[in-house]
Amino acid sequence: MSKLIIIEGLDGCGKSTQTALLEQYFKNQKIDYKKIKLPDYDSPSSTLVKMYLNGEFGKSANDVNAYAAGAFYAVDRYASFMLNWKSDYENGTLILADRYATSNSIYQMEKISREMWDEYLDWSADFEYDKIGIPKPDTVIYLDMPVEISQRLMSERYNGDESKKDVHEVNVDFLKKCRVAALYSAERQGWNVISCVDGDNLRSIEDIHNDVIKCIKKDL
Repeated sequence: MSKLIIIEGLDGCGKSTQTALLEQYFKNQKIDYKKIKLPDYDSPSSTLVKMYLNGEFGKSANDVNAYAAGAFYAVDRYASFMLNWKSDYENGTLILADRYATSNSIYQMEKISREMWDEYLDWSADFEYDKIGIPKPDTVIYLDMPVEISQRLMSERYNGDESKKDVHEVNVDFLKKCRVAALYSAERQGWNVISCVDGDNLRSIEDIHNDVIKCIKKDL
């Protein structure tokens, strides 16, 4: 039976680390899986996404409305599905995705008024899962981290070179609003929320990984 598991979270929350640990877990458990990472920056299908993140449509993320930006990413996800993992998914391989259509609920919903959030969530799900036909996820794990901490970790990743941040990463106020939107989406759509902090302190990678495994076991 096909399964699609999504790891989500704001930039700097540790998605790549936790995805890699989950890959090792699947290998140890002899689970047949395929890992994908979206957007697929190596594919021409991500051209509009890259133009958007590089600020070619405007230096602020809000210069591109939620529906247009959501469509940019949706095209890339559709191409990824059709070209890279459709046959694996249909043959029963577990698909592990670092980001997915659920990212619209995090990064785009902030751009519209709160009373329209439910409408946007319904539009995004209908457009991607029903209209263009990419698979609906079975499990979504959202790694929650305060923006102040994730910003510090990103700055360390870029060795203090703030110019390396894209239009999302550089805007702290935008990211704070995205976190509010993400937690709202998580509650409405039934995501698993894992806190990456204990008070003001980062939790250990191992502790977070153990919580991820608990979610996987529960939903699988």
